[in-house]
Amino acid sequence: MDQDIPTENTDAETDGDWYTAENSTFGDRLAGAREAAGMSREQLARRMGLKVSTIDKWEEDLAEPRANRLQMLSGLLGVSLTWLLTARGEGLEGPAQDEPLSDDLRSALTELRQVRTDLMREADRVGILEKRLRRLLKDPAP
Repeated sequence: MDQDIPTENTDAETDGDWYTAENSTFGDRLAGAREAAGMSREQLARRMGLKVSTIDKWEEDLAEPRANRLQMLSGLLGVSLTWLLTARGEGLEGPAQDEPLSDDLRSALTELRQVRTDLMREADRVGILEKRLRRLLKDPAP
């Protein structure tokens, strides 16, 4: 049974506005900028004097670079530091679309973005609960 899940979206979300704060993470923007600059993860790691695994973690949103590395990244990739962090400022527009998306594909992408947003919110809630549990385990109430 198909189930329509109501989602709130704007025309920008469905027209390929890939790199907004709502639609992308730091890792998404980093990977997109690296690819647009024509660099592999290995090349970027070598130019920054890092291990490829570090770039992997950044692009997969498992870790974040320190401030000095952020500045290097923005310079090497030709995007603003603000865009890398917040999706505002000079950055990428998103991949060019040769053909318009079908309604089904557009709907699936919109739903996927909504699920991703929901998961990120839930991950934040899990983090808050973990901190609360740690605090309670350290200092249980009498």
